[in-house]
Amino acid sequence: MVAPYYNLLFVLVVVFLFIKLFREKTSRTFMMPWELLFMIICIYIFEEVLTVLRMAGIISIPIHINGFFELAISILGLYMIFVQKKHIKKTYEVHHEAHKKKK
Repeated sequence: MVAPYYNLLFVLVVVFLFIKLFREKTSRTFMMPWELLFMIICIYIFEEVLTVLRMAGIISIPIHINGFFELAISILGLYMIFVQKKHIKKTYEVHHEAHKKKK
């Protein structure tokens, strides 16, 4: 299986892009969802490294360990969506209030 190696290679490109994103942040950018997504990618990297090491025979851990990583990824993904939803709602309310005051 070559897929985990390719996955790690592509994830390195994504990490590079995240580093560029974190350096370019402005006061108008809501970074919390991006930070959570970066945490998800870090968990994924750790999971893939364990998979590669298991395939190479360097470590022997049960395969069901990956389920815990997938659960953490899913939970963080849902939390990221709710954080973004709350931010959008708050931003909409602020702009809506300001628009009402102008009338």
